[in-house]
Amino acid sequence: MMKMRCWGAALLVPIVVACGTDEVEEEESLQTWTVISGDMRLTAEATGNVEPIRAVEVTSKASGEVTRLYVDVGNEVEPGALLAEVDPRDVRNAFDQSQADLQVAQARAEISQAQLTRSEELLESGVISDQEHESRALDFANSRASVVRAETNFELAQLRLDDVIIRAPLAGTILEKNVEEGQVIQSASQNVSGGTTLVIMADLKFMQVRTLVDETDMGDIRAGMPATVTVEAYPQERFMGIVEKIEPQALVQQNVTMFPVIVQLDNDSGLLRPGMNAEVEIELAQESGVLLVPNNAVVTPEDVQPASVVLGLDTATIDTSNLFAGLGDGRGRPTADQTSAREGGRSGGRQGGATRGTGGGRGGAAFDSMRALMASGISQDSALVLLPEIANLFSGRRGGGGGGRGGFSGQGAVEQVGQAEPGEGTSGQQRETSRAVVFVVAADGTTIEPRGVIIGLNDFP
Repeated sequence: MMKMRCWGAALLVPIVVACGTDEVEEEESLQTWTVISGDMRLTAEATGNVEPIRAVEVTSKASGEVTRLYVDVGNEVEPGALLAEVDPRDVRNAFDQSQADLQVAQARAEISQAQLTRSEELLESGVISDQEHESRALDFANSRASVVRAETNFELAQLRLDDVIIRAPLAGTILEKNVEEGQVIQSASQNVSGGTTLVIMADLKFMQVRTLVDETDMGDIRAGMPATVTVEAYPQERFMGIVEKIEPQALVQQNVTMFPVIVQLDNDSGLLRPGMNAEVEIELAQESGVLLVPNNAVVTPEDVQPASVVLGLDTATIDTSNLFAGLGDGRGRPTADQTSAREGGRSGGRQGGATRGTGGGRGGAAFDSMRALMASGISQDSALVLLPEIANLFSGRRGGGGGGRGGFSGQGAVEQVGQAEPGEGTSGQQRETSRAVVFVVAADGTTIEPRGVIIGLNDFP
């Protein structure tokens, strides 16, 4: 899920933005938010599990009884370190036999060589025929082949004898020990199931988090993006990482399409352990020194009229025709002196035919009933429930009016939208600006009016 983060106080909807005064007297049913300047981070959040980048199942190429076991769970070992020994008696006997066979083959080859030399001398003196000489040459060739075969068998027996000693293939930590001394194991090369796994080990200096990210966020995520990981065991620690890769095959869980994303971490501190539950924030973009307001204070231009009803305003006096006059395309970041002009202010002059929306005026008796209910001073939560119905009376569509995709995430984190300069954030991706409306408490502290704004970096729908 994509989130906008700026640390601050939690607010409830509906919210009216305070502008142009330091002190604003709030009505009992409303809350205000003072426009501030701060940093904006757009992130995609997901959960996953910590795992080593490389984990190895160590098996034995030799079958037999485990006579010695040199490591236990948690031990750190170097490459080539002795892990275990398997009973060598059978393979040693085979080694001794192959060594004897090699010696016999070499002796026969020497005899055959001498016979061939003698045969050549007898052939020159005419004592033996060509056929007899060729027979001696064939015997010598066969003896040489026997030597090669015996050497191969001897080398293989030597390897099998070496295999009874199991050594660490890499530097790392023993995660699991699956055998004990005295246990009979099967060779991986002689068993179709892969043989018996003695230990599982991994290098814990380099870890990764395998997480699933909603497909709606996949268009914004790229390999190499920075990420922040937190784990329950160390809630105050923030582990920095990068997106290593995005796997191509989607997974569907509870009818939600997700994509596996691998985030690589350094674990020099040694705090991260395999299997830990991790929360991942992938930084999609970041801007500094931008104007911030909560999502809950922002509405789409189409929802100005129903939001006005929620705020208890007289919709007959709301003129939306010139909300965005003079804003342009929103390019360029406003300074403090430009903020008022950038927000657009009130349109110049009220006109008798104020815009009411596109879908059916006040909605008859139902509208009057809702208006009376709002005037009775219902709670903000109740107002939120009514907002879609009010919007439907104005525009004939169902939808939310002032909440956006907002809400709260974590402790003290408020989802925010900001007025930011368009362009590339830390993600290197182009982000477009869009138009929205906020309700502003004017300088007199009592008047509430809509203002058009250009929002940049945001997660407002």
